[in-house]
Amino acid sequence: MNKLIVSLLLTLGITGVAHAAGDATAGQAKAAVCGACHGPDGNSPAPNFPKLAGQGERYLTKQMHDIKDGKRTVLEMTGLLANLSDQDLADIAAYFASQKGSVGAADPKTVAHGEELFRGGNLEKGMPSCIGCHSPNGAGLAEAGFPHLSGQHAQYVAKQLTDFREGNRTNDGDAKIMQTITNKMSNKDIEAVSQYIQGLH
Repeated sequence: MNKLIVSLLLTLGITGVAHAAGDATAGQAKAAVCGACHGPDGNSPAPNFPKLAGQGERYLTKQMHDIKDGKRTVLEMTGLLANLSDQDLADIAAYFASQKGSVGAADPKTVAHGEELFRGGNLEKGMPSCIGCHSPNGAGLAEAGFPHLSGQHAQYVAKQLTDFREGNRTNDGDAKIMQTITNKMSNKDIEAVSQYIQGLH
């Protein structure tokens, strides 16, 4: 089973859509407007805006393309990417990927349940652990485009998980992996995992 998963991940990483190579230095200037919500270095001070610092280039580039092309709706970003080229998006992704992400603190009341789900899933519900795609330390798998989660704002994570579950976010690929997983999660599960991720380092 593990060989099958590794093979799938490698295939996803190798056969994905190729994008222009990003230039982090050029991306710093191009990302200036992004700093208003995401922080100048990608460490957003607001819990409803995601931290982009340390996120994988491939994941960031895909999300920006999906938002620009209307495959992912983010109202706060309406029109902000419309005039940016593929190279601009690649440069911005490279800049944020090169930054060091910050870590928050988990709610001690829910962290044990969150860790249990993140590391072991829920066998009774058929929910896999998060570590298969996002790694035990939350670093993700950049080559396959699986996002870095460690330190991400709990409020933001909870909204994304809920959006996947409710069908409001559908841009996770043809397999709809996140929709399938979140369909097995209660509100309490989502809150616990989100809190655990916020403090994960």
